[in-house]
Amino acid sequence: MDIQAVLTALRRNRAFMDNVVVWERIPARSPQYAPLSESLSEPLQTALAKRGVSGFYTHQAAAISAVFRGENVVVATPTASGKSLCYTVPVLQRLLERPSSQALYIFPTKALAHDQMAETAELIETGRLPIPIHPYDGDTPQNRRRQARQAGGILVTNPDMLHAGILPNHPRWRALFSNLAFIVLDEIHAYRGIFGSHVANVLRRLQRLCAFYGSQPQVICCSATIANPKEHAERLLERPFTLIDATQNGAPSGEKHFILYNPPLIDETLGLRSSTVLAARDAAVTFLAQDIQTIVFARARQTVELLLTYLQDELTWLGKENTAVVGYRGGYLPLERREIERGLRQGHLRGVVATNALELGIDIGQLEAAVLTGYPGSIASTWQQAGRAGRRAGVSAAILVAGNSPLDQYICQHPRYLFGRSPEHALTNPDNLRIMARHLHCAAYELPFRPDEGFGPLQPVAPLLDAMAESGELYKTETQYHWMGETAPATTFSLRTGGGETVVIHDVANGNEVIGELDLESVPLLLYEGAIYMHQANPYLVERLDWNGRIAHVRPVEVDYYTRANIGSQIQMLQPVAEQVEAGILRAWGDVTVVTQATSYRKIKRYTHETLGYGDIELPEMRLETTGYWLIFGEALTEKLYNMGILLRPNDYGPTWPRQRQLALARDGHRCRLCGTTEGTLHVHHIRPFREFGYIPGQNNNDQIANDLDNLITVCPACHRRAEAGQQARSALGGLAYVLRNLAPLYLMCDPADIQVTAESRSPLTKAPTIVVYESVAAGVGFSQRLFELHHTLLKAALELVTDCKCQDGCPACVGPPGEIGPDTRQVTHTLLQLLNHTSSTHQEPGENRDENTIS
Repeated sequence: MDIQAVLTALRRNRAFMDNVVVWERIPARSPQYAPLSESLSEPLQTALAKRGVSGFYTHQAAAISAVFRGENVVVATPTASGKSLCYTVPVLQRLLERPSSQALYIFPTKALAHDQMAETAELIETGRLPIPIHPYDGDTPQNRRRQARQAGGILVTNPDMLHAGILPNHPRWRALFSNLAFIVLDEIHAYRGIFGSHVANVLRRLQRLCAFYGSQPQVICCSATIANPKEHAERLLERPFTLIDATQNGAPSGEKHFILYNPPLIDETLGLRSSTVLAARDAAVTFLAQDIQTIVFARARQTVELLLTYLQDELTWLGKENTAVVGYRGGYLPLERREIERGLRQGHLRGVVATNALELGIDIGQLEAAVLTGYPGSIASTWQQAGRAGRRAGVSAAILVAGNSPLDQYICQHPRYLFGRSPEHALTNPDNLRIMARHLHCAAYELPFRPDEGFGPLQPVAPLLDAMAESGELYKTETQYHWMGETAPATTFSLRTGGGETVVIHDVANGNEVIGELDLESVPLLLYEGAIYMHQANPYLVERLDWNGRIAHVRPVEVDYYTRANIGSQIQMLQPVAEQVEAGILRAWGDVTVVTQATSYRKIKRYTHETLGYGDIELPEMRLETTGYWLIFGEALTEKLYNMGILLRPNDYGPTWPRQRQLALARDGHRCRLCGTTEGTLHVHHIRPFREFGYIPGQNNNDQIANDLDNLITVCPACHRRAEAGQQARSALGGLAYVLRNLAPLYLMCDPADIQVTAESRSPLTKAPTIVVYESVAAGVGFSQRLFELHHTLLKAALELVTDCKCQDGCPACVGPPGEIGPDTRQVTHTLLQLLNHTSSTHQEPGENRDENTIS
């Protein structure tokens, strides 16, 4: 059965169609061609003709002609539109005309760099063009590195190697920097957030060295379809660009069917839907069972392994156990990933379950179907993932299986959002002082600074360099600033995370074979002692974790459960950069300090998801210095909301409380009953919330019932915060925080995991009801400032989502899942949002920057 027959069968399947929100048939497009402004050299024309290129699509012709005019160009057209020719053709033409010229190709990943280099090398070899092309990355052997430095032509690398391997050693690359004619940056939409902020500073360093060696390279960028490709390119490179966008796209495309599927409701009152993972499994099996090559995307590494297990089990049950399906994610070793890519291209691997590691343009062959397990977090990523199925001919299909989150359900309620112009902006913050200071160290090592020299927005940069000299980081002479250290500072930090450290995973049952690695920040989530670590659907028990040595020792086991860590976080400082008071709420953005501690984990049975047991996690706390956006409710507004029943007043626990609290602590041996710790100050928590007992001072003695020892439990602060989080969510404050947390990624073009939220009815820092949305990466990347600016837009969208939701009392698609919200949470959240939207139109002017107003 071919894919068209499978789609026809799905259309006739009433159970399936009952849950299809939209089935969009995107018709095939015929190619549109245009001539170039200048003719190409005969050898290049011959090479292109042998590769089947007899003309150029309209967007290719526009881009190539703009490059010929000497302009910097950014191309933002859909997946599989032939963007690579937009830079390959003008680069090869220039290098044929001027053999001494060189080009630097920069790709966000090694895999993509190798893939695109192979494609360019085939074109060069086909035409026997006298242009060398060499890779230079962490996998390049030493003897070939020397060859790459001396060869000229095209150098293919990634930002990490440019940062730590090329720029610090620029004297060895004198020929490259002196003759550099082109810088090519592919997939620039990937350069956002903390990674993009670092890359922008690496590019500042690159251009500084080019100027020193006397070259002025043109820049050609390619991007997925986002709202601000021109602005983003100009932010990265700090020079003007000509935009070639989707309106100029002339590439052909095959017919594509895009299906938005919302799993069926299993409890309409509670708004609960059936499992997204199981629905994605069923969708993928529909294609795989008919031998249709399929890619399945999942948002998390653990979900990839779980879904892979489910797929293999289901195919075995159907008698299709010979259908080869594998996983693909970060943490797999490079050779394993290359084998998977080759297997997909050759076709003997019929399915792959992947994270967004396969979202970028790596050649994995002509897949026919894509299944997206949940909304990927941005429209750009949605179309990148959907575009992995089907290229320029033939029918293809993509099924987006919605999750229970408000973000997914918002898409289901407003499906046209997916098909209109992208509202998403790629955000970077290269001027973040913490990030820029690190790159100033690198730049000073590479080339001493002159006092009149600039760097990014600092023109001149001397005042900051003076401060570094005073602190001993730099050495100042009369004419220059020099780096004081002995080693290159670029080797001390990663571009992709705050720290860059990884933990290596050893299989002790197979001679300590290395099976993977994991970034340090993810270890408390996935690799603690007692955890089940999944690799290619095979479970491994983490027997020992050497935190200081950064090594995890695992052993293969046969178990029917997986593990999930419990993590507690606490806000320790809020320092506003800007703040504004309106309608009784102070909103601000600025620096935030967050302390996170993993304390325990659950064992969860596969398929049924029941909890089988618990375990303790003993790891050091993680401290995050980042940025956030917060709302603090003023005293008058808070009292009004108390009186309206929208917010809950703090409890008066009655005269019996002090004695009962001490009895509970003594009974529990001054030990947390949830995680077992005896460290620090311990709290006593009401198992059934105190307010549910209806205690009224002077009118009843219900405090005695509420404070009964059987209703009290000793907990540590971290476990108490988790226990209270559910009760916070029962109020409008928790409902509002839940909605904001889940809507924000729509406007930020970020993964939902990139931001976190806390809601406290009385924050220990502000002494008032407070919501804090903070960024998950060190230093922040600009999301918080953007949320501050989008405040009114977010409130409007939040009201729209809560109003339009079809549940009765609240659900995961609006204010939170049942069990974590009260019977009136949706109503009070709706009332609060109406009040905030009504009054937000009359607000004061933004306040001045107030760096000194630190809350800690």
